[in-house]
Amino acid sequence: MENFIVSARKYRPATFKSVVGQSTLTTTLKNAIQRKQLAQAYLFCGPRGVGKTTCARIFAKTINCQNLTSELEACNECESCVSFNTNRSYNIHELDAASNNSVEGIRKLIEQVRIPPQIGKYSVYIIDEVHMLSQSAFNAFLKTLEEPPAHAIFIMATTEKHKILPTILSRCQIFDFNRIKVEDTVKYLEYIAQTEKVEYEVEALNVIAQKADGAMRDALSIFDQVVSFSDNHITYNKVIENLNVLDYQYYFKLTENFLKGEMADSLRILDELLSKGFDAQQFVTGLSLHIRNILVCKDPQTIQLLEVGAAIAEKYKQMAAQCPPDFLVGALQLSNVFDVSFRQSPNQRLHVELLLIRLCGLNQEKKKSDSLDFISDNPYEVFSAPKVQPNATPTAAQVVQKMQVQSPATEQPAATRKPMPKTTSLKGIMSGNYQAPQKEADKVTEASPTKTEHTSITENKPFNHSDLVNVWNSYAEIIKTEKPGQFSLMQNYSPLLLENNRVLVKFEGQIQIELFQEIKLDLLVHLKRNLRNLTIEIVEEIEVTEGPQKNRLFTADDKLKFLIEQNPALLRMKQQLNLDFS
Repeated sequence: MENFIVSARKYRPATFKSVVGQSTLTTTLKNAIQRKQLAQAYLFCGPRGVGKTTCARIFAKTINCQNLTSELEACNECESCVSFNTNRSYNIHELDAASNNSVEGIRKLIEQVRIPPQIGKYSVYIIDEVHMLSQSAFNAFLKTLEEPPAHAIFIMATTEKHKILPTILSRCQIFDFNRIKVEDTVKYLEYIAQTEKVEYEVEALNVIAQKADGAMRDALSIFDQVVSFSDNHITYNKVIENLNVLDYQYYFKLTENFLKGEMADSLRILDELLSKGFDAQQFVTGLSLHIRNILVCKDPQTIQLLEVGAAIAEKYKQMAAQCPPDFLVGALQLSNVFDVSFRQSPNQRLHVELLLIRLCGLNQEKKKSDSLDFISDNPYEVFSAPKVQPNATPTAAQVVQKMQVQSPATEQPAATRKPMPKTTSLKGIMSGNYQAPQKEADKVTEASPTKTEHTSITENKPFNHSDLVNVWNSYAEIIKTEKPGQFSLMQNYSPLLLENNRVLVKFEGQIQIELFQEIKLDLLVHLKRNLRNLTIEIVEEIEVTEGPQKNRLFTADDKLKFLIEQNPALLRMKQQLNLDFS
């Protein structure tokens, strides 16, 4: 049985030209070789699987090559290159800092550095994961690293540059490796698939590249796994099945549901995904990325930020043409907020379902605000100027007359009538159009001309201080249960009627004013409606008293500020845990 070699080793680059996605760094190293300006120490930094150790091996091999090509690549024919290719070179030494992180390991390295190379010009020491060295080992390495022998070159590689001492960093030339782009990874996977005679779909390779997250080694490992699963025929469906990746079609279907307000179907799709074993947070994160991809397709200048295949990119363009920009921005903000607070939710499934409900209602709220000129259940539009409605609500007399005209000549007996079952639409509840069922008496009262709640005020009526206090107390009773803090505030502080219908409320401090601001707008609407006067204005003022202050009820903010003054650590705890004491 032939020994199998994984693709990450079999197709490991052996020349600068074959390195993928790091052309800037390879060009710099080749120019240094050409000009013979080699530093005594190099530090290669970057994520895993992007070619740090590979470039270090190629660089070490090239500087010891005795017959460089015109492109400044190793010849692979001289004695130094042959010994390196057969893993028996005595000029290039690879060390693992994780297993040699003590001072004793560095002392052995320092003694070994003194020995000149047998073949070639340089003894190259490649130290992988150098951040694993202890601080004592770093300190023991400083002198040798700064003034090594002329034949010694150190190449260190790390994924965590911030853990390396600044004294080490200052003695090295630092090269930062980038994550490999998706399109570069796809091209390299296509080359390997063609070489290995594996049938593939470009969209499938694109999913592999995205799953690798910029690491070529991870992409090659996933490639081998998928080839074994798909029996040398890589398709999009087999890749997402093997890697447990969420299909794009689910996100596109959900986006259509958001635009149409189809909440029930969205919840059904979520249940289907969770039953297949997909993680809820993975779904929310993917949904945020999906909305972001649609948003970048709205502008030709940002469409290049889309890292998907050609077929999926075309679907994103079509979806972007259907989605309003304000909907996308609102959906992206909403999904991001839910993603951040996901782990804090005790019921994570309910958390995601609430997100879908909010997203389904997002576009419906926009349509509702665009199509309706007058919303009767909005108290802030009660005092606007009267508008001529194309379909005005009929008066009570018209309703009665219409009922008399449309009454049938013959009626079926009451016993033969079957009441139709009443159903409630989730879509209506979500969009804000739902109204609770009313009794017949309530409907008659609602049509009565005596009801003035939604009648526009055309004449300002005068009122006195007694009227003001009565309406003030009536509003306090309304909020007594839901807002006890504001109710207590209104009981302790009475309004004063000034000229020009200005209502003055005197408080003892800024905290009371801030608490009052939460109900000020609703209170103003209540006063204008019940006193039938549009010129009413509420003014707050802090009352300065020289004598002893009267006892008052401390609010939640008062108590919190007092505790923070006693122990400032409470403020940090509140900010870090995002606590709400209101």
